[in-house]
Formats: sequence, C-alpha cells, structure tokens
Amino acid sequence: MIQLAINILWLLIGAIIICGVVYVVLYGLKNIAGIPIPDRIEQGVWFIIFLLVLIAALSLLATGSIHGPSLSVR
Repeated sequence: MIQLAINILWLLIGAIIICGVVYVVLYGLKNIAGIPIPDRIEQGVWFIIFLLVLIAALSLLATGSIHGPSLSVR
C-alpha cells in the first residue's frame, strides 16, 4: 500500500515537471520567439498531456506500476 502511495507521488511530481516544461516551451514560442500559436493548438497540447497523465494514473491504480503491458510470453 505504501508503495502505491509512493508511486502516486512520483507520478504527480513527473506530471508537474512535464506541465512546467510544456508551459515554458509554449511561453517561449509565443512571447519570446513571437510565433503565433492558435488557442486550439495550445488546448490540444494540454489535452494530450492530460490524457497521458490520466492513462498513467489509471494504469498505476490498476496494476500498481506505470509499466505498460508486457510483450513477453511466459
């Protein structure tokens, strides 16, 4: 049980770091480089990040780890 809590904390830390990096990149492209990014594209990027974090959280709760399905035959 404690291992699941630790994995959830690591997932949250990773999600915060990923969101920070994406925010800095979008901010840099829009304000520093002056590249106009449509709001729809920016919303799409955040939606994809949200889906990836949601998939990781659900797989973490279902299996206890973020590892995907194994391709090895036992």
